[in-house]
Amino acid sequence: MTHPNDALTRIDLHGPVPEALGPEIERRLFFVSPEITGYELIVEGGEVHGVTLYSAEPIAQEALTAKVNAMVDNDVRKQLSTPAKAIWTSPHERTPHTEIFELLAKSDAVSETGEGQVALGEPLISLFTYFDRAVCDLLAQDFDAREYRYPTLVKTKALETAGYFKSFPQHLMFVTRLRNDLDVYQTFQESYAADGITSGTLDSCGNVDYCLPPTMCYHTFHQHSGRTLEEDRLHVVTARGKSFRFEAAYSTTLERLWDFTIREIVFMGTREDVLNSRERFMRKVFAFVGELGMSGFCEVGNDPFFCATDTSERIWSQRLMELKYELRLHVAPERSIAVGSFNFHDDLFGKAFGIDHGTNGPTRSGCVGFGLERLVYAFLCQYGLDTAAWPAQVRSAVAGGLR
Repeated sequence: MTHPNDALTRIDLHGPVPEALGPEIERRLFFVSPEITGYELIVEGGEVHGVTLYSAEPIAQEALTAKVNAMVDNDVRKQLSTPAKAIWTSPHERTPHTEIFELLAKSDAVSETGEGQVALGEPLISLFTYFDRAVCDLLAQDFDAREYRYPTLVKTKALETAGYFKSFPQHLMFVTRLRNDLDVYQTFQESYAADGITSGTLDSCGNVDYCLPPTMCYHTFHQHSGRTLEEDRLHVVTARGKSFRFEAAYSTTLERLWDFTIREIVFMGTREDVLNSRERFMRKVFAFVGELGMSGFCEVGNDPFFCATDTSERIWSQRLMELKYELRLHVAPERSIAVGSFNFHDDLFGKAFGIDHGTNGPTRSGCVGFGLERLVYAFLCQYGLDTAAWPAQVRSAVAGGLR
């Protein structure tokens, strides 16, 4: 969104990029500079030649041009522009309702409490519980999963071990505190009385040993680090918890939140068992979405790697080897959001965390994750707020919570 009085800055790229890679540019632009408030791609002849950036105040064009081109050249330009391969498409077509979030806000069913933070009321709470329970029930049909409730904070060392710093520095959210020292507390109280909380407050902080977790599976791998798992079975762990990813100006409605909830399932075992389990569970999820009559599809996806030296190579590898599938549901005409992902890590985390599978060496792993706020939002976009129009199984399941 832009303001009519915003300043405009045109940035020309070092060379054209296929228009098909435009979304890869768009998903990174707000992370280039906090001064960017909006953007438009400059497209000619099926190629992106530049971007028009909006800002509240004029930005130094030379510095911004260097930043944008560094991002495009490093993270986007070398990517393949082939369309994402779809592996499943719902047989149902629905026309999503418009302005659902506005209607929810008007009825106090949702309330924006901060940037990328939304409080949920009914009917979202009941739908939230329903979809989480439905995922767990699908899992229980084929797998004996062990459930955990993890602490909110995750050790910084765990994210470092997982390679998160190298892959997604744009999403990191550190947790710190004042150093436990009497002089620090007194100095803080004096500065607070004079100036309130300022950036200088961080000078009195010295602990960055913990982060807000970007997803649940890092808790699981950290929990099992240094262990040897029984080799004669598949190990399945599931957890639901709050997850946090800095989304800059991308945060909007319930689609992209800094503070959201994930139901995650982690498979650990042999390569064959993990891949077969991912496939079997994925197909059950497709059947469930189909039974609800929802419109959507699942396609080969890639993570938003950012600022690494091998970004394009890693994205290419993910897509070529089909390491990541994304379940996308429609929330508007011609627009969908990813509500779930099905991932295969091979031995990446087994090696990193020293998790062995019997005498077979590092365990192979995969994970499935669902953004529950997104899942609920997609459902409401497709079915609206009139519960009489909802599928019978949903209506009956949430009836108690809506009284």
